[in-house]
Amino acid sequence: MNNESEKFRKHAHQFVDWMADYMKDVEQYPVKAQVSPKDIYNQIENKIPDEGESIEEIFKDFKDIIVPGITHWQSPNFFAYFQANASPPSILAEMLTASLGIQGMKWDTSPASTELEERVMEWLRDAITIPSDWTGVIQDTASTATLASIITAREQKSNYQINKNGFPGYTNFRVYCSEETHSSIEKGVKISGIGKENLVKILTDDKLALDSNLLLETINQDIADGHIPLCVIAAIGTTGTMAMDPLLEIAQITKQHNIWLHVDAAYAGSALLLPEYQELIKGIEDADSFVFNPHKWLFTNFDCSAYFVKDKNALVNTFAILPEYLRTNTDGLVNNHCDWGIPLGRRFRSLKLWFVLRNYGLKGLQEKIRNHIKMAEWLEREIVSSSDFELVVPRSMNLVCFNYKPSTIENLTTDKQNSLNEKLLNRLNNTGNIYLTHTKVKNYFTLRMSIGQTNVNQTHVVNAWKLIQEVANEIIQRRVLDEEN
Repeated sequence: MNNESEKFRKHAHQFVDWMADYMKDVEQYPVKAQVSPKDIYNQIENKIPDEGESIEEIFKDFKDIIVPGITHWQSPNFFAYFQANASPPSILAEMLTASLGIQGMKWDTSPASTELEERVMEWLRDAITIPSDWTGVIQDTASTATLASIITAREQKSNYQINKNGFPGYTNFRVYCSEETHSSIEKGVKISGIGKENLVKILTDDKLALDSNLLLETINQDIADGHIPLCVIAAIGTTGTMAMDPLLEIAQITKQHNIWLHVDAAYAGSALLLPEYQELIKGIEDADSFVFNPHKWLFTNFDCSAYFVKDKNALVNTFAILPEYLRTNTDGLVNNHCDWGIPLGRRFRSLKLWFVLRNYGLKGLQEKIRNHIKMAEWLEREIVSSSDFELVVPRSMNLVCFNYKPSTIENLTTDKQNSLNEKLLNRLNNTGNIYLTHTKVKNYFTLRMSIGQTNVNQTHVVNAWKLIQEVANEIIQRRVLDEEN
């Protein structure tokens, strides 16, 4: 055992050296992996080796085969999707978590895991001004948290009869969200047995936020038609454009009709640490559940999703199950978080969150988030002042949605403009210098630039904007030459 421990120590030091160098040099890698389908697959042996191989051999293949196929989410030139951030305190905590190797399903299986989770969730609850009588638990992702809310709403509405007897008598539920909300809602409605056809997508207003008047009209019509409104999902930051649904107005509707209200703030929820953004959750006291992801904009390694519920008993009554092999002497005296969601097994996620919250502190986290928003404000001003680019929707926090509309081309049709922007996106990503993604807004192909990576600074944003303009000019010049020829 001593020999194994010393070998581990040697390799661990090698790995940590590589990790530290990677964090220092991550900007030197192409942001988006520059490989083709099956490039990685074809370099890996087609069966398990008969004899064990050394860590040195495996680590070499990691560097030679795996790293070239990595898209570097921790690069400060990563502006795609929404960030999935890491940070030094979070990485260090993950190393400890892996070493401990605990299974935190019940209090008895690791009291520290359960009780640390309880405390850090209270920290977050109070910092983002969730009501103090709500209770928090860590889920793996916001998708799972939303599914848990839909199922809990289903059970509460049926007096827990669907869990017991199935769906007879409860086949006419309705779930509501805006047409801009995340695809995980549709998946959750399907998995929960409510059915895709019973997900009602409400049209949005000119800001791409859910139209609360249409929501009320739709709910009233559904009731008249014999449907049972079950759940509304409000988005504090939609995936495409980070549009903000009017929570206060929605909450008044759901309260009036006794409908479960789940608030999905997966990315933007981190900004609620800033007092100037807490207005966005006005009305939260009349909601039933809320989720945001520290593993996005709060610099905590994936996976770590902060989920809060008003009525923890409804959640536990929905998911609790106690076979004999899980019974312990502390049942009923403590929280067993395996009863607070879908999986039985639970990682020690609260450790990395605790490290991050303590190492940065509230002021440090606020400073980083505010700086990201300031950088986005700078980019917004640059785009507005440009004659060849335009904002498709107003900037929302640190997300800027824009497209290329060259002033030198007259009578540019939507299809041609979309083709131009798609070409621009692909060429930008193929440079390896930055990584952007897109969405569609009112039929316009729209570039999204999310400025929120842990270590991004103004220089990265300035260089990205310079590259975007240069590549756009190259495209238009080539197009002009092709037309002349």
